[in-house]
This record gives sequence, structure tokens and C-alpha cells, in this order.
Amino acid sequence: MEALLKIFEQIKNSQFVRILLVSFLILMLQIPTAMMQGLVGDRQNLRQEAISSITTKWGAQQKIIGPQLVVPYTRQVQSGNSRRSEVKLGIFLPQTLDVSGVMDSETRYRGIFEVPVYKTDVTLRGRFQRPDLSNWGVRPEDILWDRAELNLQISDAHAIQNQAKLTWNQQQIAFAPGQGKGGSNPGIHASLKNQMTGNTFQFEVPLKLNGSERLSFAPFGEVTQVSLKSNWRDPSFQGLWLPNRRSVTDKGFEATWNIPSLGRNYAQQWNQDNPVRPETIQASVFGVDLISPVDNYRMASRSIQYNFLFLVLTFATFWLFEVIVQLRVHPLQYLLVGVAMSLFYLLQLALSEHLGFNIAYLIASAAVVVTISAYSVAVLRAKQRASTIGAMQVALYSYLYVVLANQDYSLLIGSIGLFGFLAVVMYLTRRVDWFNVNRSGTPPTLP
Repeated sequence: MEALLKIFEQIKNSQFVRILLVSFLILMLQIPTAMMQGLVGDRQNLRQEAISSITTKWGAQQKIIGPQLVVPYTRQVQSGNSRRSEVKLGIFLPQTLDVSGVMDSETRYRGIFEVPVYKTDVTLRGRFQRPDLSNWGVRPEDILWDRAELNLQISDAHAIQNQAKLTWNQQQIAFAPGQGKGGSNPGIHASLKNQMTGNTFQFEVPLKLNGSERLSFAPFGEVTQVSLKSNWRDPSFQGLWLPNRRSVTDKGFEATWNIPSLGRNYAQQWNQDNPVRPETIQASVFGVDLISPVDNYRMASRSIQYNFLFLVLTFATFWLFEVIVQLRVHPLQYLLVGVAMSLFYLLQLALSEHLGFNIAYLIASAAVVVTISAYSVAVLRAKQRASTIGAMQVALYSYLYVVLANQDYSLLIGSIGLFGFLAVVMYLTRRVDWFNVNRSGTPPTLP
């Protein structure tokens, strides 16, 4: 019996067993970490529902594709022993397209959630050349000029705020709802009956649109120029093309794009026999996002990914005190420290919804650092040792903030930090004789 008790005492005091126990606690604490990730996802979904309730009534992300000229023509089709006439559509893009717009932006709220919305006055101007269908083998008498239309695709047409009219070679033509013959997407179209005489056609389309979060365009001209001005101070320019010129100040932004047709993946004209896929056009759009400088939920999700690393480093520091100093830290004490560190992410998430990310991060990290430092005074039985834990916690949360603010350098910063911590552990334990453990559980140092 005495031999069994001795073996049990050796196992109990084994640093290897202590490491296994601490590792098990770290793994067990990944359960609340996973629950925290789920909570972030739930809050994101709730925010998206709030955004949808605003944008459905006000106006969604606006994407303006067009205008395009649709010209029907007839073609003889062989069907068995007979021939029949079939109507086809030719799609033609403008030779020049100039877009100028002013966006009046603001922030709308649904509960604690916010979404950027805007009112915009956009004017599309340009010029069409008279369509040439001879490359498709179409005879002049087969072209149905009186059935031609001008189509303009608008992703959320219900948010149009004016009775838009097309000015076509100085003639005003009323728009009708729907995209017309050119497609089934939301938009407007105008009939060009008796308007297709001449070799060039000047057009102008003034639009007043409500929208939210994003405004984008398709580069339909042989040369497309877009000029936008807004009072929004934090724009994010999106798409295949960035502005040629831009200015962002505290009063808003101004941006200008100049895009040649050679940069896109479709021609100036096509027909139903060789159509351009809608996703090809969608891939060419460009514009601006009205984003908040910091996405609280994205930041929270990224910070939770570092919880495992923080637990390992903190528990390893407590374990080093066990090895170097003659004291024992109970597994429950490890667990309480780990729970406090895990609650940091919940506290940060809850506060950020009301105070913003930076202030929430400062309050949550300060609360955790003070709590763990004060608790460590009792656990490690010395204020100096507790101050070491507190300093390490300050370093960890400062490191995390730097990583979140500089995502491009997170791998470099993390690699250097881990290597530095390993070097410190190796230095502090360089004289420990791990093969000889006394009854207190503290390995003696080598001479």
C-alpha cells in the first residue's frame, strides 16, 4: 500500500501530468470559444435582418447597367420543308457614356443596428452610332427600326424617385417600367418608334435614386467616364477599376473613373445567337461601398481566433511559476482564469454594439487584465508575480489590437511573438533538472 501511495504521489507531482492536465483545460475551454463564434454569427444575422428591413423600404444596393439599344430584326429559319420568319434581338452599347452623380448619404438605425443609405442624383449622357447589322447577314429591309428600345437595368427600380424621361436627339420620351425586350431584370425602358433616323443619337437620362451601402455601374461605353461626389467620409472603391482620381476628406469624397472598352470581356454589340452571359457583365461592374470604418462583428470573429493562443501563453506562464517557485496552482484556478479570458470576447462584442469597437476593446481588455491580475495575487501569493501576469496580459491584448488593426502583418507579428515567448521559456528553465522532482513538485536546478 505504501508503494502505491508513493507511486500516486509521484504521478500527482509529475510536471508531465501537470502539462497534460493544463492542456486538457485549454481544450475544454474551446467549447465556450466555439459558442462565442456562433453568437457572433447570430448577431450578424440579426444585424442583416435589421438592414434588410431598412433597405427593403428605402432602397437596396443600386447597380446601374446600361443604357443599351435593343434593335429587333427578322431572320428566315428553315423548319422541315418550310421556312418561317423569326424575330431576333441585337444589343448595341453606346459609343460614349458619361455618368455624373451626387450622393447625399446618411445613417439609418433599426434598434442598435445602423446602415448607410443615400439619395443620389445621377445623369447618364452619351452617344450611340446607328447600328450596323450587316456583319450578322441581316438585310436592311429585315431590321425592325420602329420596334427599337432603349433599356436601362436598375437593380432596385422601386427606389426611383422621379418620373424619369429619356432625351433622345432633343426629343423627350417617357420611360416604361421593366427592362423591355432586352431582358427580365428590374429596370426601365423607352420605345424609340420613329426615333431611329440619322447616323448618331445623343441621349440623356436623369435619375433620382434611393439606395444603401453600394452604388455601382457597368462600363458600357467604348469610353466610360463616371464622376461621383458624396458627403460620405469612409468610401471603399470596388470592382475591376479603381478611380483615376479621387479625393477623400472629412467633408466626403470625389472620384472619377475613365474606363476604355478594351478592359472588359465583352464587345460593343451582340445578338441572341451569340449572347453575352449576364455574369460576364456583372463581373465588370465598379463603384463605391459606403462602409463603416470598423465592422464590429468581423473584428470580434477575428479576435476569437486568438483565444487558444492566449490561453496557452497565459497558462504556460502560471506553469512556469509552478516550476521555478515552490507553489502549486490548482486546476480550478487555471479554469477560472481561462473563463475570465474567454468572457473578454463576449464583453467586447456586447459593448461594441453600443460604444464602437475601439472603446469596447479598451474597456473589455482593461476589465480582464485587472481581474486576472488581482486574482493572481492570491494564486501566486506575491504581488510581484501577479504584476508579471498583469504585464503579460497587457502585452497580449495590446498585441491582439495591433494584429486586428494590421491584418496584413498578423502572421509576421504572431510568428515573432511566439518565437520570443518560446525563447523566454527556454531561458528560464535552462537549469531545471526534469528527471529529479522533489515532493513539492518543483524540479531542482542543475549546478
